[in-house]
Formats: sequence, C-alpha cells, structure tokens
Amino acid sequence: MPENATEVTAAGIARLAGVGRAAVSNWRRRHPDFPQPVGGTETSPSFALPEVERWLRDQGKLVEVPLRERVWQQLAGHSAGPVTALVHTGCALLLVDRSPAAWREITGVSDERMAGVLSLALDDALAGRFGPAGNGRAVRTPDRAELLPSVPLLRGAAELAAGTGVREAYEFLLGRQLDANPRQYTLTPPGLAALMAELAGAGEPGVRTVLDPAAGTGALLTAALGAAEAPGSPAATNRPTALRAQESDPGLAAVTALRLALRTGDTPRTDPADRTVDVRTGDTLRADAFPRLAADAVLCHPPFNERNWGHDELAYDPRWEYGFPARTESELAWVQHALARLRDGGTAVLLMPPAAASRRSGRRIRADLLRRGALRAVIALPAGAAPPYGIPLHLWVLRRPGAPSQPNPELLLIDTAEPAEQATGGGRDRLDWPALRHAVLDAWHTYDGSGGTRTGGQPETPPGAAARTVPVIELLDDDVDLAPARHLPSPAATGGPAELAGVRERLTRTLGLATNLTPPPPAPAAPAHRPLTTIGELARAGALQLRHGGAGTATGPVLTEHDVLGSTPPSGTGTPAAGGTPEEAVLVAAGDVVVPVLGGVTVVRVVDEATAGAALGRNLQLLRPDPAVLDPWFLAGFLRGTTNNRQASSHASTATRLDARRLQLPRLPLAEQRRYGERFRALAAFEDALRHAGRLGGQLVQGLYDGLTDGTVTPE
Repeated sequence: MPENATEVTAAGIARLAGVGRAAVSNWRRRHPDFPQPVGGTETSPSFALPEVERWLRDQGKLVEVPLRERVWQQLAGHSAGPVTALVHTGCALLLVDRSPAAWREITGVSDERMAGVLSLALDDALAGRFGPAGNGRAVRTPDRAELLPSVPLLRGAAELAAGTGVREAYEFLLGRQLDANPRQYTLTPPGLAALMAELAGAGEPGVRTVLDPAAGTGALLTAALGAAEAPGSPAATNRPTALRAQESDPGLAAVTALRLALRTGDTPRTDPADRTVDVRTGDTLRADAFPRLAADAVLCHPPFNERNWGHDELAYDPRWEYGFPARTESELAWVQHALARLRDGGTAVLLMPPAAASRRSGRRIRADLLRRGALRAVIALPAGAAPPYGIPLHLWVLRRPGAPSQPNPELLLIDTAEPAEQATGGGRDRLDWPALRHAVLDAWHTYDGSGGTRTGGQPETPPGAAARTVPVIELLDDDVDLAPARHLPSPAATGGPAELAGVRERLTRTLGLATNLTPPPPAPAAPAHRPLTTIGELARAGALQLRHGGAGTATGPVLTEHDVLGSTPPSGTGTPAAGGTPEEAVLVAAGDVVVPVLGGVTVVRVVDEATAGAALGRNLQLLRPDPAVLDPWFLAGFLRGTTNNRQASSHASTATRLDARRLQLPRLPLAEQRRYGERFRALAAFEDALRHAGRLGGQLVQGLYDGLTDGTVTPE
C-alpha cells in the first residue's frame, strides 16, 4: 500500500457500494480476502481506499467509483485532517483558475516532484491574490512536505473542476465536509444567511464594503455575493467590491479566504486596499484586524454565551459607545463592535440568542441603543433556523447613527416563530424559508423604506408573521425587554374568529372523509404460508432498483425524511449541482416506494405525480419496482408490516437502522398483487385523512384557547 494512501471507514465503504454498514460488516466476516484495517480503532477501523476499490470491483460490487465520491473520500481521509485538505485543495484550484496551462505543466511529473514545484507556484498565486505572506494573511503557502500527501487529492480535484468549474468543485467538497461534521462548526444555514444579507442591503448599489468579523466558513459573505447575483440584480454593478473578514480559527479563516476568492474570480491587485477579498486570522474583540474600516454593511453570527471574550483587558476600549458590556454579555460586545466598524448610515445584521433581548445585565446598553436610534429591528426566528436548533433565535438590525439622520422614535418587532413552525411541522430542515423571507422583508421594507427613512404607518402584517412598530418610550422601562413575544400577539391568533371558523369547517369535512374511508371489519382467515422473497433478491433479479438519498446536490425541492414521516409535500431545498451533473441527484418518480433508513418506524410512502421530480433526501431509501413485475402499493403495504421491519432492522447505541434489502414480501402473481395493492392504497388514504384531521383539530383547539384568553373570542 502506498505510504500516503487515503483511508476510508466502514461507513465510507458502504457509501461507495450503495449498501448499509451491516453489509460491510458481513463482508469482513465472510470474505477472508477483504482488505485488512490499516488504521483507526478496534471499534472503528479504517481501510486503504485503493485496496477497498480493488476488492469491490473484483467482487462485482462496484463498477467504478464516481469521481466526486473518490475525491471526497480522499479529502475526508486525509492524514492531516479534512480542513487542511480543504485548504490545499482551495490553493490548487486557485492556481487552476488563474493559470490552467501552468497547472497542466506541473501535473506532468511524478507526485514527489509535483509537490515541490507546486509549492513554488502556489506561493506566487497566493501572493498575487492575497498579498505577501505575513501581516495576518489567512492563507499560508504549504511547503513540499505538507503537499506531498495531498497530491492525489489535488489531481482529482482539478479533474473534477475541469468538468464542473473551480467554484462548484470547491463548494461541493466544503458542503460535504460541513454536512458530515455539523457539530464541529458554527453553521449559518443558507436560507438564514441569504435573509441576513438582504436585510443588510447586500447587492444594493450603495453597499460596496461588507465585513464579517466572525466569519466561520464564510457563509454570510458568500450570501452577500449571492444577493448581488440574484435575478434582477446586475452583478457587475452591484457586487460588493471589498469583502473583509476575520476568524480566530486559522484553518477556517483560510477556507473562507479561498472560498471567497474562488467565487469572486477577479484579477489580482497590487494594492491591498483594492483587493476584493481580505481575510485575517485573529481574535476580533481582542485584536481587531480592521480598526479603521468604515464598512457599508456588517454581517455577523457571533459565538454565543462566551465568558472569556476579553472583559478584563478591554474595559477602556473606544468601541463601547453604548456602555461597557458585562462579562455575561459577550453578544452586546459584538453588537458594538459591528456598529464601530460601520460608516454613518451603514447597516449591521447580527444573529443573537433570545436572552440578549431581555437579560437584566444588558438593559442599560439596550436602552442606549434605542435612545440613539442604533437598533432598528428585532426579529424572532422559528426554532430550528440555526444552531442551537432547539431555541428561537433573534436577528438584530442596526444602523450607525450619523449627523444627517435623526434618531428613530420606533422599533420594529417581528415574530415569525409560530407560523413558520406550523406551516412545515417545525424544527430543523423543515422551515419554509421563502415564506419566512417574504414575511420579514415585507415588514422591514414597509418600516424602513429606501435610504433608511421611515415610510410612515404601521407595517402591514404579512402572512406568516406578526409585526408592529413600538414607540421607543414604551420600551424604556426597568427591564428594556425587546423580545418580540413580549409585545406582539401570537401570530397564530391574528386570523381571529373568522379563521377559526374556516378551520372548523375543514375539520368537519375531513372527519366526514375519514368516516367514509374507515375500513370494513376484517374477515378472519387462517395464517397464510406463502413462499417469500427479499428486496435484495428482487434487486439482483432486476425486478426493482434500490437507491439511497442524500448522496449529491440538486436544484429544486427535496423530499426529506420528515416529509415521509408526516406525509407532507417536499419541503427541503437543494443547491445547484456542480456542473449540472444530474447523476448526483436521485430524483423520485411516480410509483417509487420511499422508506426511511433510521428510527425503526413502519412508515412507507408511494410517490405520486405531485411529488415526482423531487430529489431524494438523506436517510431515505428508494425502491423503484418494475411495473410489469411488481405493484408499488403491494410492495409498500408489505413493507409496512411490523414483524417485517423488526427482522430487517439493526440497532446501534443511539438509533435503529433499517436495511431494506432484508425486507420480505410474498411471491404472488401480478393480478393478486394488485388486489392487495388496492386495499393498501385505501388504508393509506384513511391514514392521511386521520393525520390531516389531527392537525386541524390541534390548530382549532389552540386557536380557541388563544382567542378566549386574549379576548378575540367570547365564551358564547
């Protein structure tokens, strides 16, 4: 085995072969020639990727590893860690983008020689794009020894970029790393990042310099570029000309710099002040890298609840215009840092924990932000909008007061927490971001108007939100509590008695439908003894195809695990597949049978015409039966059997996993299958009616409780 061969875990092998992890364990036990572990631990061993590929191919379990999967496995198994691998890959792709001819010349030699030549070429490319080494530059030039283990990865990444583009290739690899390790990073979901960028005015002609002082992986500045490139926004005119960022983690700072540089793709500039991308490494509060910056907009997802943010050494810092933050108020330190780095009239949008709006230790700073007109809006988001996913976070929209402007006598409060949850079932990955975006932006634009001047009047309450402008004088009490829930009625109750009457009418119709669909009394019968087959046998015989979801990216809607469990329309959103490669997205078709992988619940969904075309989400398996051999409703019905699921499930320490290949169903003629299928279809319709009635009943009950308690409904 080559000394620098990439290692892959059992989970990675399962992904390569399109099987469950239990199958990999079986192969290790049953096949003496299965590759031996080369690393990892006894409970989680790792294997050499070239040996695994060779064994899978010899066994007929793998025709060819897709290029994207091979490159990802090389990155994930890199000896120096995936973040270092991402940095090396970004550097190489920057060179590919800048000098494709030079890259081709460099790759025409052995790996050992390529590593030395590549280090010199990368030093020149990085200096031209980010300036000379030192002075806080985020991307350091890797030397020959550091690059040598990465050479196979870099060759593969360049090959991937040749078919997709450098930006798309890098976004794919970074996205896979973030998806695979969500707890290692402070993530800002794309929908939330886009909303924050639009609130800050990114893409508008006057917003040329954008700062993120806690950049993480660069999601917010990437969203700012995306806002400028949105339909209807002339990107060449409105794209920010200066992206400034600071991040304390050196690896993430380098990833952010490379991500933004590959996305902007502009020509190098000799003057550092003229460079589009300038990312620095360091602690922003203790060692601000941009002390004289006057940005047009600041976007920030700061770390929450930090006690060691520099309270003792920063007591006399000039940034504390609105008061010295208490040790427990690190978020208010970030708020004042953002205001200090804005030009007069510039806008800052920060993601904040809800406690920052009401903690008594921060009431004096909140009061001064209100009195001077710096705080313009507090927006309550639904739980699940961003980590920590269990609480409804807030967005604060601030504007630096300037001499021409007058303090605004009112604060805009928006509460989207309840309607967004009700619309989609609530929780992570189930938010209706387009609806939430329209609700927030409509209220904000009505309040703010063009140029930051109030248009007058209360903002119209858009569907899916409660919004109100509150006079500042009403908020300046002993608590200065700015939580929207304290000052707004429940969004769910805004429809009043008329809406509740409509809910009651729909509930009555649904209950009638459920009554009509109630199955007849079951006829007794002796236990049937029929020959059985398994899904695995049917797949090998070509009677059906078995596919796994979540392996790639796609445009359009995504059918998620929660949609299958709740029998709701596809609620997930995809991102453009790199290079438009459709094989990366498993699209569902009418007649497909979708089964969740995790949870051990007996839930199966037959795809209808309305759902067809959506991408298959993660933790889902798709069975595509040949209609000339298998009836889809017959297949789905027998997969719902409790005993069948128990026999096909395996148990880990924290979850139950279903191996669809082990599910059984009887061997029956197609005509007999269709008889069973019609009965199973009727049962599914009855179940949907009951589920819908339960939702309407819960909505009606809570609405009546709210109406009776807030006075919009009388006891009569």
